[in-house]
Amino acid sequence: MTQSASLRHCVTVIAAAMLVSCGTTPQTNTLTQAEIADGWELLFDGKTLAGWKDFNGDSLTQPWHVVDGCIQANGDGSDRSGYIVTDRKFDNFILDWDWKLSHGGNSGMLYHVGENPYFNVPYVTGPEYQLIDNEGWEEVNAPARLEEWQKLGVDYAMHLPDPDSMFVNPQGEWNNSRIVFDNGHVEHWLNGHKILEFEAWTDDWYARKNSGKWENAPEYGLARSGVICLQDHGSPASFRNIKIKTLPAKESAPQQLFNGKDLTGWQPYGTELWYVDPEGLLVCESGPDKAYGYLATADYYKDFDLTLKFRQLANGNSGVFFRSFIEPPVKVHGWQVEVAPKGCDTGGVYESYGRGWLVQIPDEKESILKEGEWNTMRIRVEGDHVQTWLNGEPMADFTDPEIGKADGRIALQIHDGGGIKVQWKDFEIRRL
Repeated sequence: MTQSASLRHCVTVIAAAMLVSCGTTPQTNTLTQAEIADGWELLFDGKTLAGWKDFNGDSLTQPWHVVDGCIQANGDGSDRSGYIVTDRKFDNFILDWDWKLSHGGNSGMLYHVGENPYFNVPYVTGPEYQLIDNEGWEEVNAPARLEEWQKLGVDYAMHLPDPDSMFVNPQGEWNNSRIVFDNGHVEHWLNGHKILEFEAWTDDWYARKNSGKWENAPEYGLARSGVICLQDHGSPASFRNIKIKTLPAKESAPQQLFNGKDLTGWQPYGTELWYVDPEGLLVCESGPDKAYGYLATADYYKDFDLTLKFRQLANGNSGVFFRSFIEPPVKVHGWQVEVAPKGCDTGGVYESYGRGWLVQIPDEKESILKEGEWNTMRIRVEGDHVQTWLNGEPMADFTDPEIGKADGRIALQIHDGGGIKVQWKDFEIRRL
């Protein structure tokens, strides 16, 4: 993820050399019968860029080409451009590929990348297996030096490889890399050797995310599904034999989102009040700013079945967001299941900063809400299908393609205006 003016100056010359040096064998970009039987598939057919498109685009316009059976980046990209992605999302997988860089070259393979106009670069959402010519980059960019977290094979800005396991072919020769993502267990491989492994979404993982390069990228690494991305970072790079094998998701048992003690697993946004009272209840309460406030899960939940209980002590204008993401400092994009005073569509679904109301509640269902008493809300989201229930009664049931494409957090809201106080408890969720 580094670049320099001197490297860009020599890109044209290097690119010309790269474009005639790919080289293929009859076995390139093919699968054996055993691999096919084992569930492997090619992400590159060796002839076209079918299956690839611009990041945040509908077609392919970025300067990537097929030359001699390889996908090649010309070196015209930068930190802000030059990314291509698969037109499919992947959850759990083994991803294997060959790569070759120019002298001083810099590229990367990213996964679980989220596409949204708000995310103008893929690395603020998707982790990256760094591809870089360590020695050549420092030679070209002297006196600049690479940080350890920027070097070949790292989980970029997060986890470092074992230096004793690094066996790298000389610059200009082909290397092979592999990423294993198995329900949060992650491995990086280089030329047949495992160079690092870690568990995503652990306390250690969150500590690394929140204290380094990604501390101002709140959505980094949270998604459990996304597109795969190739990076043109201003230097030529070649890729071939890109293949993937999907892995099954582990069966998910119901879990509690709130422990009744503190806000572990949640992150507050804004100045409004979120706390646990002496009875072990989660409370949201308007603060002196009388502004919007949110309490969001640290994790993403794409397909899920959630039940919770709430009691409105004052006003009660709140809500439960799903498949949402945070725009710092205090803005949540996504869809809200309304929690509001009687007559204001509790159980309906509203799209914030978008289309507004998608489902409002018929007048005859407004009596289902029990003001000042405990209410049970159930929310089920699977693909593009959204269902809500209030106290066992169906409130919304619809499909929406925009929701189907999204992923994100669950978040509780305090509406602006002041005077709001709501208690919450018994958050049980099951991933689908």
